[in-house]
Amino acid sequence: MHRLMFRRLRYLLAGVFFFFLLFALLRAGFYLWSSEVTLGEGTHAAEVLKTLGVGLRFDLRLAILLMLPLAVLAILPRFNLATSRPLRWIGRLWLLAASLAVTLIYIVDFGHYQYLGLRINSSILRFFSDAQISADMVWQSYPVVWLTLLWLVASFSIFGIMLALEKRTLDRPPRPVGVLPAALALAATVVLGFLGILGRLEDINPRNPVPLRWGDAFFSGSTQVGALGLNPVIFLWDTVRTPLERYDLAAVREYYPEVANYLGVEAPAAGAGDVQPRFDRHIGVQPHHLQRPRPPNVVFIMLESFGASVTGIHGNPLDPTPHLDSLARQGWFFPNLYVPVTGTAKTVWATITGIPDVSRAESATRNPFIVPQHTVANAFREHDKFYAIGGSAGWANMNALIVSSVDGIQLYEEGHWKSQNADVWGVSDLNMFKEVDAMLRDMPRDKPFFAFLQTAGNHRPFTIPPDSDDFEVKRISDAEADPAGFRGADQYNAVRLQDYSVGRFIEMAKKSGYHDDTIFVLYGDHNGRISRLPFMPPAYEALNLESLNVPAVIYAPRMIAPRVTAEATSLLDLLPTVAGLVGVEYTNTTMGRDIQLPAPEGERAVPVVLREGNFPLIGVVTQHYLVQMNADGSSPSMHEIASKTPLDNVAEANPAEYQRLYRLARGLHETARLMLYSNKVEDSSQAVPVHSPLPQTAPHGAH
Repeated sequence: MHRLMFRRLRYLLAGVFFFFLLFALLRAGFYLWSSEVTLGEGTHAAEVLKTLGVGLRFDLRLAILLMLPLAVLAILPRFNLATSRPLRWIGRLWLLAASLAVTLIYIVDFGHYQYLGLRINSSILRFFSDAQISADMVWQSYPVVWLTLLWLVASFSIFGIMLALEKRTLDRPPRPVGVLPAALALAATVVLGFLGILGRLEDINPRNPVPLRWGDAFFSGSTQVGALGLNPVIFLWDTVRTPLERYDLAAVREYYPEVANYLGVEAPAAGAGDVQPRFDRHIGVQPHHLQRPRPPNVVFIMLESFGASVTGIHGNPLDPTPHLDSLARQGWFFPNLYVPVTGTAKTVWATITGIPDVSRAESATRNPFIVPQHTVANAFREHDKFYAIGGSAGWANMNALIVSSVDGIQLYEEGHWKSQNADVWGVSDLNMFKEVDAMLRDMPRDKPFFAFLQTAGNHRPFTIPPDSDDFEVKRISDAEADPAGFRGADQYNAVRLQDYSVGRFIEMAKKSGYHDDTIFVLYGDHNGRISRLPFMPPAYEALNLESLNVPAVIYAPRMIAPRVTAEATSLLDLLPTVAGLVGVEYTNTTMGRDIQLPAPEGERAVPVVLREGNFPLIGVVTQHYLVQMNADGSSPSMHEIASKTPLDNVAEANPAEYQRLYRLARGLHETARLMLYSNKVEDSSQAVPVHSPLPQTAPHGAH
């Protein structure tokens, strides 16, 4: 018997189709009557069509989700929508409530976009804080009576159509159905429903299926085009789940003198009232820039879960990283570089923006209110830019930050690679490096490139793929791995493989001819949670510095002589430092600083978050001290990093240094909270479209 003869399946499919068709028509209406997108004025038809395609997938997701409660009621074996009147009425009440809610959201969305040029989001809740004023504004600005009638008529019309579909399907005479056909129909429905909610039919990693997210609608870098790809109901829900974090403007102003001095602000202005303090400063071409016939290439390599403690050059007794250690000895080594806060997405954010991700709920990349961001990367105007990751950049919405913030960047991710996925994190680091090397080899020699390469192999499940060239697994016991800070032999070998892959990539670069003209920047994104580090100073375990201290090397042996900077440095500083080396001029609006420029505050200090959450533990680190406190400044303490008893509070023995670092810690943290919002690009509609600089090896789609 044909599956569509099943009464309940026909009802569910008819409902999904009806809602999808309704939402698609509303999307067409939004494009024709509300959208400000005009083809031919910097906007390409292909971008608009692709964005509308993203939006239709969101529409299908919403249609399925609306029918999902009815699907649950329909699949019950004895009492279900087809046999039980009480369940039928429960389903009808759900449809009526859903019709009223969805229709209201769509009507408000149309008005919201006409009023503010933005799709409806959780910021609309702010109007309820001044309910009387907001109600008066709405009453005086819109035909409220007519809109209310429209809402009710549309809602009950939708409800009426669903009642008609119910009668045409569920009220049909029952027909006998075999167990096997019923099971197959149920399985097919579940699979198709899952794919519809996921929003993807290709490039799906079954071990880690990343659903379609709002960031996928903004691949073009234009907020106006991106608005075409949003579904107002789903986007409202996504933004309601993202807390509107607040910053303390009074606290920012209180510590503004210290922060302005720290950043080297040329014309300090703390602002007053609603006027925010200024942190922008113009950075010209530095005398220490590299003298080259053309700007050098730049390659940033982010090493997954790669803390300082896993490297031989930091004293790990198992010597697991001979290749990175060699690069550190040949390059510019930063033994005391810290990421501001742990987490891969937070490191991607800090690398690109120069702002510590001090979000207290989820990572800043997941917050649609604060992208796109200004970034020093856009000062590299002569460079072709691309970002490569073996897995999906949609995880944590990193793709939205990358593509919307960095002008002209081309994103290569899962689904673009010829290699097979190694595990949940996509293709292996080694295979990604091989395919990236093939692309860089074909780049024109007279034009520089800037590549961000994000690895993922040193992560559970610590896969060692069989196609890892001549890499050999070392058989050691967990008891041998434990004193070196590893969870077990699997993690130890994953670190070794990541180090091996980096070494092979450098070899490839030499053979491909771009090695001598490239600045390689290698750094860990954070450390894994490690319980014992007997070979490192006790402070790293006792004060939780081990999770933030990462290896960092700027390697360019033909351009930069070997050197070591022992002062505390930050991940935030890497991009401005490379800008100084390359000799680009830029405006810096965030916290990163060129390490080659003197630190105005004295001994260089960098901000850190030692404990995340709603009540974070913050601090600043220098080469010798850590000052930490709760985010509100309570329970402060000062600790000596080299001490054998690092938990001792040495604030009273160093009052001047303690006071200096206390005020910096408070000021930098509060300023970072403000910068998450103040650094947002307010109008990205003129952003440079994303095109591949590598026409012969371009991916089959742009994200």
